[in-house]
Amino acid sequence: MFDRRVFNFAPGPATLPEEVLKQAAAEMLNWNGLGMGVMEVSHRGKPFMACYEEAIADLRELMNIPDSYAVLFLQGGAIGENAAIPMNLMPLAKNGPKADFIVTGIWTEKSAKEAAKYGQAHIAATSAATGFNSIPDQKDWQLSDDAAYVHICSNETVGGVEFQNVPKVAKPLVADVSSNILSRVWDINDFGVLFGGAQKNIGPAGLSIVVVRKDLLGHAMPITPMVWDWAKQAENDSMLNTPPTYGIYLAGLVFKWLKRQGGVAAMEQQNIAKSNLLYDCIDSSSLFTSKVDKNCRSRMNVTFYLNDESLNDAFVEGAAKLGLMNIKGHKSVGGMRASIYNAMPIAGVKALVEYMKEFERGC
Repeated sequence: MFDRRVFNFAPGPATLPEEVLKQAAAEMLNWNGLGMGVMEVSHRGKPFMACYEEAIADLRELMNIPDSYAVLFLQGGAIGENAAIPMNLMPLAKNGPKADFIVTGIWTEKSAKEAAKYGQAHIAATSAATGFNSIPDQKDWQLSDDAAYVHICSNETVGGVEFQNVPKVAKPLVADVSSNILSRVWDINDFGVLFGGAQKNIGPAGLSIVVVRKDLLGHAMPITPMVWDWAKQAENDSMLNTPPTYGIYLAGLVFKWLKRQGGVAAMEQQNIAKSNLLYDCIDSSSLFTSKVDKNCRSRMNVTFYLNDESLNDAFVEGAAKLGLMNIKGHKSVGGMRASIYNAMPIAGVKALVEYMKEFERGC
């Protein structure tokens, strides 16, 4: 259909930096002069171990992760970690396994539901009543004294809601950062655990990342499968089983690319510029509207709606013809969603804005 790269606004698996893809393609058959691809070499051999260790080191540098935290490259995605987290952390609760959840969208709903299999998943706050278009004010959170941790999703991809500041809580803060990791500067010390899938801002589907404070290791429930036991994984360099080697390799290339762009602080400025450009277009329009409170609009997943929903199909079809792909909103909420992760160039956002203005002029 196309003889060029399109602008892919998919929420995940998502667009990757073109130069990273070109390097991966060039190395597909012969990586590091070994005469074979990286996915063909032993995960315990020196060449891949060097690749793995460099990726860990680069991620630590990009996120300023201190030695007091372990970095794990695992499988199973954020959905898998929704089970691993309560199994590893709920035993820290005072009066039986329990955790607090701040439910701001579909993903924290899923997290709480999964955690309830292993202990009490207390809903300390929820924005369900407003259609998950906001984040409850922290002063209204009903946090438990006896919870092991507080669980949030830093950015809800479906609703387009993002925490603009890391909440300060007394218990370890556990954050699903699948969709905004490496997009903004964080103080890692504000978190007990960060976790997420790589398929939005880092690499291909299949790799998940867990950054966990080391004092939180070693408390897993007896029922915890070995592959989900973070302490055992940390002791074995995330290699209790064969890790997702190609995903780790590609993540390492993306980390190098991020460093060449100026690191996370530089990417944050680009992401502010991209999201402002798109939100300004929406806010100045009489056809398009955003339902998300302005104080928690996502920089990564911009959700918006056409006031005349009978035009939805025509809008999506017209965008696709121009190579503006995958802008249809999640089936549970409808509307549109433009995912503008780190690898989405500002040229893609400009092209979408120009199309939106042209479409509105034609209505």
